[in-house]
Amino acid sequence: MTGEALCPLCQSASRRVHSRYVRRVSDLPCSGQAVHLDVLVRRFRCDAPHCTRRVFAERFDDALVLPRSRRTARLECIVHHLGLALGGRPGASFAKRLMLPVSNDTLLRVVRRRARPRIDALRVVGVDDWAFRRNQRYGTIVCDLERRHIVKLLPDREAATVRAWLVDHPEIEIISRDRGGGYGEAATKALPNAIQVADRWDLMEERERGVPRCGPQIHESDPNRRRCDDDLSGTPHLG
Repeated sequence: MTGEALCPLCQSASRRVHSRYVRRVSDLPCSGQAVHLDVLVRRFRCDAPHCTRRVFAERFDDALVLPRSRRTARLECIVHHLGLALGGRPGASFAKRLMLPVSNDTLLRVVRRRARPRIDALRVVGVDDWAFRRNQRYGTIVCDLERRHIVKLLPDREAATVRAWLVDHPEIEIISRDRGGGYGEAATKALPNAIQVADRWDLMEERERGVPRCGPQIHESDPNRRRCDDDLSGTPHLG
């Protein structure tokens, strides 16, 4: 333990200890028992005249414990991987068996906090309408189909609004959209070189419309009726 600490705001070194307090953090379990560490934390006075922070708590190595964290760094890593692998409730149930004191909300919160922001450009997006309030107010949702997450929620489903957003993202190469509304027109005017494809739901709906739901009508007295029924049910016809 050194006799000084750096102010987290101005990075000025200080040796003036203001007070001390005990900070309890959770660590990995040992022999089936939960482990808690009592860490003695010192508060220092910052004497830098230009700094607005007068009192600050000393920081520890990020490999040990993060600022304001209630878990050690190695326990935080385990919690993060449990949240990624199992999600909220299943992850919390499994963590309880491992003697890790964590809730389902905490698992999801850790996953969101440690999520890395997107650094590469958008390439494939999906554009569709969605309801703020059904039959009353609709908007437009834009999704990144490669990463499978929402990129933008537009306030309406007007072609001009969608076109204005697409113009600001010329890096988009493929646009998946529904076959109604003005999304096609907006995409054509904003990104004429982008490839437009119909989304899966519309393709399935068109297929359902194009394929007849029943075959040709067969009269009850037709001797081929039994053969036809057997073929449709998958039962071989024995003659």
